[in-house]
Amino acid sequence: MPIATLPPADLRLTIDPASLGFVDTSELTEEPLPWIGQARAEVAARFGLGMDQPDYNLFVLGEVGSGRSSLLRQAMVEAAANRRAPPDLCYLHNFDAPERPRALRLPAGEGRLLRQLLAQAVKTLQSDIPQRLAGQDCKAESERIEKAWKDEVERHYAALRTFADARSFSLHREAGRMVFTLTGKKGQALTEDEVLALPRERRTAVEQAEQELRAEITRYIEITQPLERAMNEALAALRRQMVKPLVERELQAIRSGLRKQIKDAAKLNAWLDAIAHDVFDQLELFHGGEDEEVRIEALQAVLARYRVNLVVDNGGLAGAPVIVEENPLFRALFGSIEYQSESDVLVTDFSRIRAGSLLQAHGGFLMLHLADVLADPLVWEKLRRFLRSGRLQIEEPGGSFSPIAAVSLVPEAVDVEVKLVLIGSREEYYELQEAAPEIARHFRAKVDFADSFVAGADTRRASAIFVAHACREHGLPHFSAAAVARLLEESHREAGDQARESAIFARTGALVMESAAICRARNACPVTAEDVEAALAAHAARHDYPEQRMHEEIAEGNVLIALHGERTGQLNGLAQIDLGDYRFGLPVRLSARTYAGEGGLLNIEREVELSGPNHDKGVFILQNYLAALFGRLAPLCLNASIVFEQHYHEVEGDSASCAEFYALLSALSGLPLRQGIAVTGALNQHGEVLPVGGINEKIEGWFRVCEVAGLDGSQGVLIPARNRRHLMLAPRVIEAVSQGRFHIHAADHVTEGIELLTGVAVGEPNAAGHYPHGSVLGHAQDTLLGYRHACQMQEHPRLPRRHFRAGDRPQRR
Repeated sequence: MPIATLPPADLRLTIDPASLGFVDTSELTEEPLPWIGQARAEVAARFGLGMDQPDYNLFVLGEVGSGRSSLLRQAMVEAAANRRAPPDLCYLHNFDAPERPRALRLPAGEGRLLRQLLAQAVKTLQSDIPQRLAGQDCKAESERIEKAWKDEVERHYAALRTFADARSFSLHREAGRMVFTLTGKKGQALTEDEVLALPRERRTAVEQAEQELRAEITRYIEITQPLERAMNEALAALRRQMVKPLVERELQAIRSGLRKQIKDAAKLNAWLDAIAHDVFDQLELFHGGEDEEVRIEALQAVLARYRVNLVVDNGGLAGAPVIVEENPLFRALFGSIEYQSESDVLVTDFSRIRAGSLLQAHGGFLMLHLADVLADPLVWEKLRRFLRSGRLQIEEPGGSFSPIAAVSLVPEAVDVEVKLVLIGSREEYYELQEAAPEIARHFRAKVDFADSFVAGADTRRASAIFVAHACREHGLPHFSAAAVARLLEESHREAGDQARESAIFARTGALVMESAAICRARNACPVTAEDVEAALAAHAARHDYPEQRMHEEIAEGNVLIALHGERTGQLNGLAQIDLGDYRFGLPVRLSARTYAGEGGLLNIEREVELSGPNHDKGVFILQNYLAALFGRLAPLCLNASIVFEQHYHEVEGDSASCAEFYALLSALSGLPLRQGIAVTGALNQHGEVLPVGGINEKIEGWFRVCEVAGLDGSQGVLIPARNRRHLMLAPRVIEAVSQGRFHIHAADHVTEGIELLTGVAVGEPNAAGHYPHGSVLGHAQDTLLGYRHACQMQEHPRLPRRHFRAGDRPQRR
């Protein structure tokens, strides 16, 4: 089958601006922005966002710049608008166990209201309780209780003094203690020396009397202490009685002031009751004492218990929350507990609990990026535990490693209902599936964003709407239809396909802004196709230094690339270099050498560990195809080597296997190859030429080398015919092709390119499997038979020599 030479019309897709249906993008700003080319992803996203059942979290796969984050955020906002605002979350002081604060869910907005009502109630209690306790009724009753107690105590004390006087002891109270002293006959207190001077019998009687007095004092204390307790209890009961109506009124005002029905009403009522009991227990702090400063400080500490720590306030939400956590640190995601250092001890309380994104997103949606989550093992492990249980416990990571002691809290864990949207690449997704298979059970809604999509009138219209929205959002001049058509053509080039557009709209967005900047610089409007071309050229100029330097090396002769004439065993292959932000093509000289032997095909790149697995695979396929061509006559006796000359970096990919085959065949047949034709294409075991990537960059890289040296009409490229639909070549290449100064040939089978490169027919095998004498394969067959004979003579030097010709059948000896 003769090789095809492609006409200029096949080398590029050209979009007619008139077919787009608008003059400029200002006509499209009011149209909604669709999910361009992502219909399947849109259906999956809306399904996952609409599922209320647990474990239907979303895992979004796609490349950076495909719109996966922005489109999901838009879908989350739309889904959230149809949901009710979730409840507020408060943390309260636990009067039974202060280290375990209580969590309370309240309807949206009620948390803020409860905080206000409680603050007002505390303010009222702080001012009214002292007034109640200082009132005449309270004072009179307090005095009566205290007088009754004092009278009873005095009666018992008088009896005790009488008891002491009868035993010659004087008794009085001093600083809350009972002090007694032995007295003489005249009632004076005896000194220690006087006591020692008493007769022995008298001293014995005194000691006995002292023991009796001590026993009587003990009995006195046992009688009066309960009386004192009873008095204090009576006074406390009086104060409670006086204050109770006030406290109940304020707490009832709080209950009545909450507007919505509370699911956790029982928990709230129990906590308010606990506040009432705590107020009754601390009433002495509400009125003055001896040390006013200490009393006020203690009172403020008590009143601090009655605050509400509103960690999640949804009062201002019209729907469910939508949160995008760009910095998922442990504290930011799961919440935290703040500490304050006091006397080298970290202290805290319920008011220092802070909510993280998970708590804030309760009832709504939370977007995370997988790479950010996996960067911190503590974050990833706690997130996995949360997915299993659905409950969140706020804690401080690494608290046990703190350099100073800490008073820790264990806040009550809460159930969290949140729809997680996890963003990642396909590689990250499948690596995660393998490392943590249980994650798939929690992310049952898979949203797979395409890298490219089939182009049509609807997708081109949608892409134009994207441009219009970008212009409106960033305040840019609008684009003419011709400029949009040029953007669309560039999108096809990015996709590497005349039938498909690229779904990586971040690149299009950047090109829109750069083109608009050029348009503004010339004080014009709207943006034209020439502005887009200038932006593309400027982008290339900012990034193409490595390409320029390599082309200079070729032009200066430092890198040996032959552009004219014919050479045996040597051919120019085409490689693509991807720098991440810029791709370009470059020719690489391939050379092959063959000789008799049993070593087979040697890939020098592989031997020096500069060859990737895909390139090694291509060389092995080439070796097997060569054996299929000639091994039917007899086993090959061949030593051959292939090398990329002056190439000192790793070689990956199998797109050079066609060029390697031609160089090897040239070395075997002795027929020279045209050096003006560069070759790219992969090869399978049947000789079919397979499509390769980066076809446009490779062709343009070779074209630039030839253009610098001077195009004479003999140069061109040989590419796979299956790459025809991927061609989106630069206009200057197409112009050279239309003028006959450059040619692009396409082959379906590897044998189709042999005649183009050698000028000699490839040769078809006859019924016996022999190739015609004078054909390319016939010349190669003669060489291989000669190699086999040489190997046989080395093994058996006494055997008679026999000359092989094409068409001879070797005889078994």
